[in-house]
Amino acid sequence: MSKKRKLSSEAYKGVRDFYPEDQALLRYFSTIQRGVVERFGYEEYHASILEPTELYREKTSEEIFNEQMYTFTDRGGREVTLRPEMTPTVARMIAKRRRELGFPLRLYSIPNVFRYERPQRGRLREHWQLNVDFFGSESLNADAEIIHVAHAIMSAFGATESDFTIQVSSRTFLNERAQKLNLSEDRLRALRTHLDQRDKMTLQQFNEGIEAFGILPDSLFPDFPPKDVAEVLQLLEEQGIKNAIFAPHIVRGFDYYSGVVFEIFDTNPDNNRALFGGGRFDNLLELFDDEHIPAVGFGMGDVTLRDFLETRGLLPPYLPTTQVYIAVPSLACIPQAQELCNFLRSQGVNVAIDFGEKKLADQIRTASKHAIPYLIVVGETEISSGSFVIRDLRSGEEHTYTRQQLPAFFLMA
Repeated sequence: MSKKRKLSSEAYKGVRDFYPEDQALLRYFSTIQRGVVERFGYEEYHASILEPTELYREKTSEEIFNEQMYTFTDRGGREVTLRPEMTPTVARMIAKRRRELGFPLRLYSIPNVFRYERPQRGRLREHWQLNVDFFGSESLNADAEIIHVAHAIMSAFGATESDFTIQVSSRTFLNERAQKLNLSEDRLRALRTHLDQRDKMTLQQFNEGIEAFGILPDSLFPDFPPKDVAEVLQLLEEQGIKNAIFAPHIVRGFDYYSGVVFEIFDTNPDNNRALFGGGRFDNLLELFDDEHIPAVGFGMGDVTLRDFLETRGLLPPYLPTTQVYIAVPSLACIPQAQELCNFLRSQGVNVAIDFGEKKLADQIRTASKHAIPYLIVVGETEISSGSFVIRDLRSGEEHTYTRQQLPAFFLMA
């Protein structure tokens, strides 16, 4: 008899399983991010991971559309894509209800997005991404606010201004240069793609690529920031942000960017790369309607954020949500132990109970494996006396409390 083939326990290449310690970190990221963006007045939205493929056909970069999108035909014959980014989705949503929504409008979301990329440090085929967008204002104050939000998030994670730079540029000046150089739209798109891949090549390769367009590298970039960038940098400085600089090579990869663009760069030589970025996309909503709705925003992925924080020792230690583990030395004690659990839960304490199927020493090891900080053994002695010993499984310290005193200990811990 042949053995039945066993399935692999490995996840699909380029995606992650989130065990409790990984999910706790993802939740930590979103908690910090939500706290910051909501203080700036942004409201949360969400949408399905499925979108019509045509949503990305016009304005997403050629590289993503042709090489990185997960696209399939559904049972109704419709071409469907797992979202590679969130900006076209929120643009679609705004266009659908533009008459009902008040502008200016501040929105954010933390979805998972999918791209068929070669898995490597900082890039996976699925990641979670904070998206922050401001709709309905052409003022450069909106651009400055979006960058200010990004700066505030980095600070909230413990980063200092020496840990990262905010590199700001503008699509406007590049488009003007392209007109003077008589570059076609296709040639301009190819030039933007080359500029966006600057960090993936040597300086010589980068310059040779520009020269292939019949352009001298020194003639492409201005010596001083264009007017829109200069104004944004001034606004940021007035708000106390000192690590924003003009970087003319920043263009961002998506075709829909139209004005000021920016990227956050890690300054650590062990992780010297772009972390995230964004910019103006004033024309994207015109795909759905003739009405002009200006917009600016950014996206921040969890993979590069984790690398940044890990490089600097800023990742928090894992601490489970369960505060105390109830161990039971005998099956006869389970009813009383369960009653204690219910009492503690009613007082707001997170409790897990062991049902006594293993030796007491093994139950304690289980609590330690789960990184639960405290343990209470509920045996006959504890039940008869009404006193319980709380053992700190990290330090080994023990303290005795009555049943009524237990909730206060955990709520203060």
